[in-house]
Amino acid sequence: MAKGFMAGLKGVDAFGKTTEDVKVKTRTGAFLTLVSAAIILSFTLMEFIDYRTVYTDTSLIVDRSRGEKLSMRMNITFPRVPCYLVSVDVMDISGETQRDISHSIRKNRLDSSGVQIRGSRLTGLKNEIEKNSEDKGPDFCGSCYGGKPPESGCCNTCEEVRTAYVQKGWSFSNPDSIEQCKSEGWKDKLEEQANEGCSVSGRVRVNKVVGNIHLSPGRSFQSSSRDIYELVPYLREDGARHDFSHTIHELAFESDDDYNYRKARVTAEMKKRLGVGNPLANLTMTTRKPQYMYQYFLKVVSTQFRTLDGQLYKTNQYSVTHFERDIAEGGQGETPQGVLAMHGMYGTPGVFFNFEISPILVVHTDTRQSFAHFITSTCAIVGGVLTVAQLFDGVVFATARALKKKT
Repeated sequence: MAKGFMAGLKGVDAFGKTTEDVKVKTRTGAFLTLVSAAIILSFTLMEFIDYRTVYTDTSLIVDRSRGEKLSMRMNITFPRVPCYLVSVDVMDISGETQRDISHSIRKNRLDSSGVQIRGSRLTGLKNEIEKNSEDKGPDFCGSCYGGKPPESGCCNTCEEVRTAYVQKGWSFSNPDSIEQCKSEGWKDKLEEQANEGCSVSGRVRVNKVVGNIHLSPGRSFQSSSRDIYELVPYLREDGARHDFSHTIHELAFESDDDYNYRKARVTAEMKKRLGVGNPLANLTMTTRKPQYMYQYFLKVVSTQFRTLDGQLYKTNQYSVTHFERDIAEGGQGETPQGVLAMHGMYGTPGVFFNFEISPILVVHTDTRQSFAHFITSTCAIVGGVLTVAQLFDGVVFATARALKKKT
């Protein structure tokens, strides 16, 4: 029964065989066999390389993230502005303001040749101020000399007197007459660091809204909904030359994922592979004018990378344009030499990063051909090449036989 069944299966054999006696082998057929094998091997190798290659598909979708914060990592050098003058402030359209950020920003003093002064990590003159405050005792209450006092009602440091003057709208141009400033050696500190530079590095957390980060001289205050900058220590008349020439070593926007070392490394590799770089890296801008403003307009786009193993990495990229002008000659009038400058009325010397968050999310997804696709393509290559070669061989063989008969 089994024999009969197997014998019946022969009727559906789609691969009929011929015996060696009826096969005709020619040199042309041998040549075509070798050429076909070479073509099959070449095409199969190309298909295998294509199968192993990772491609990146890019898509744009609406960014639906809400309530997230971004971290801007910066490393900027100012060769001719002392550290006690550099203030890092953040303002955004939501009304949140961070003034004179010091908890996440590190300032290193640089000598006139740009070399870091050892043991000089600085966030202003705070160490000296705190030491003098301890010497005066807990019950000491200093005078504000007519300025607007803080909530405590006392101005125990030169900085507090300075703030009180600016809040009152007065010029703080004669610190020698202030007892707190004399005891702190405020003037001596200014003269000692007058020709130094400053390296500013660290991270600043910002909301995902329109805003700006500015590095400006002196302290900034807000009065009557206006941002006011106290420029007396910056616009000096004793020959010290201050200007906001700068070198941006690094400026990048990060998400929370970038704090993970492994994720940061993978993200950096992906950015390099896709050509997503840091547009402001190693940018140097130079001026000799003290009242000079640099503005950078950044368009920040949230970006995600999806790898083959299903991992998701979040980061940000940005494009930038920049604008610069001399405030003293720039059409809005000269900034008053008397100490106060209102941002938006006269302009302020410094470096301003105005950022805008795009509502678009860029998603880069790594893809690769499936193994089934590779097998299917290989079979198609083998079958197609052999079929075409067989047809060509049949035509050549038939033509040769016809010519032989005629001759």
